[in-house]
Amino acid sequence: MRSCSVSPSWAVRLGVRSLSTTTQLQAQVQTKSKKTLARPGVKNIVLVEGVRTPFLLSGTTYADLMPHDLARAALQGLLHKTGIPKDAVDYIIYGTVIQEVKTSNVAREAALGAGFSDKIPAHTVTMACISSNQAMTSGKGEKSLLQDVVYPFFKSVGLIAAGQCDAVVAGGVEFMSDVPIRHSRKMRKTMLSLNRAKTLGQRLSLIGSIRLAHLSPELPAVAEFSTAETMGHSADRLAAAFGVSRVEQDEFALRSHTLAKKAQDNGLLQDVISFKVPNRDIVSKDNGIRPSSMEQMAKLKPAFIKPHGTVTAANSSFLTDGASAVLIMSEEKALAMGYKPKAYLRDFVYVSQDPKDQLLLGPTYGTPKVLERAGLSMSDIDVFEFHEAFAGQIMANLKAMDSDWFAADVGTPPMEKFNLWGGSLSLGHPFGATGCRLVTTVAHRLQKEGGQYGLVAACAAGGQGHAMVIEAYPQ
Repeated sequence: MRSCSVSPSWAVRLGVRSLSTTTQLQAQVQTKSKKTLARPGVKNIVLVEGVRTPFLLSGTTYADLMPHDLARAALQGLLHKTGIPKDAVDYIIYGTVIQEVKTSNVAREAALGAGFSDKIPAHTVTMACISSNQAMTSGKGEKSLLQDVVYPFFKSVGLIAAGQCDAVVAGGVEFMSDVPIRHSRKMRKTMLSLNRAKTLGQRLSLIGSIRLAHLSPELPAVAEFSTAETMGHSADRLAAAFGVSRVEQDEFALRSHTLAKKAQDNGLLQDVISFKVPNRDIVSKDNGIRPSSMEQMAKLKPAFIKPHGTVTAANSSFLTDGASAVLIMSEEKALAMGYKPKAYLRDFVYVSQDPKDQLLLGPTYGTPKVLERAGLSMSDIDVFEFHEAFAGQIMANLKAMDSDWFAADVGTPPMEKFNLWGGSLSLGHPFGATGCRLVTTVAHRLQKEGGQYGLVAACAAGGQGHAMVIEAYPQ
């Protein structure tokens, strides 16, 4: 494996440099003339608009809400921002990870609450941290026009391309302030048996069988079912395997927070909508952005592998509440309704690998595949937005992508194009909602920086991953 071209102190240097090079980068990419990825006989599918609620630390201002409240707020924000009639949407799809048992199909409940017509179908999907990517991109496989292979096609786009829909809303929501906590299995079995008991004697016998241990609650799993290992533990092992130091991880985390703060202060996070929380304040910005210092971050102890691990609370994404929503349409329909699309949604792939030792390497496996399918190279991409689960995960992927063994020498994304408005480490990571944020951010950055192609990549639990190419809409 070649050593990664990114050196130990790169993050601080590039963090400062990238804050001042946006204009230079814009001038560079505006001069480029590239082919379009439009294909003969295939409908162009466009991103019309994307919004999200502010992403907040769990247990803060959203603490008394439910998931469908946040999803409803995102949908209402999308309606307000686009002005689309509530009956003009043909289908609604939402992604989520930890489902509220009272609203198992959160897409439907949120849609009804937001005022959409009850004639609009809605369903909910789940695929860990790429659930809202699935809301946009899951569905049956279709033949690639470039290669004789089958790959997952847009669910939302597939509905449009098949002529079944002209306008689809996709989104995601996660609510970590309140998660379903169950009775133990033995207690559940006893309670179900009590419900079926026909005589007083049977009921008393069942009640008498209850032991103190039966009252122990079951929390939602924080570990991989197949490996019994937490994602943080996997991130720590992955960082060690690729020689990512604690300093490198802290530097990248500091870069993320610094860039996010700069983007927030400069009004670049255009997808964030204001939300009046019932009986609370109006929330208008993310509250997890916390630029610190290397000295302060160095004081934190390892969070997962103790005492010698390198993953800490400061270089990990935090538990977050939030929701997102995007409006996807056929280009023809969007223009007919008077919209100016933000971007074309082009090629995309899903990948899976060993959940034990390669749990978080989705971007490494997905990026070369999606570039090959789009007929592009790393140098063609003007904007990169990778999901930042852990700083160590990002750094390990960057090093893996620079190696022949893992990524067929695809190369490393240039840091002056990489996550320039912060990422999940700083903005927050509501599991089911992050995918839409990544896509919308790419569209906005392409507009701002004058680029043509953007690339989204993310890892997910289960050893899965996703990558997508987005093309700027002509300005």
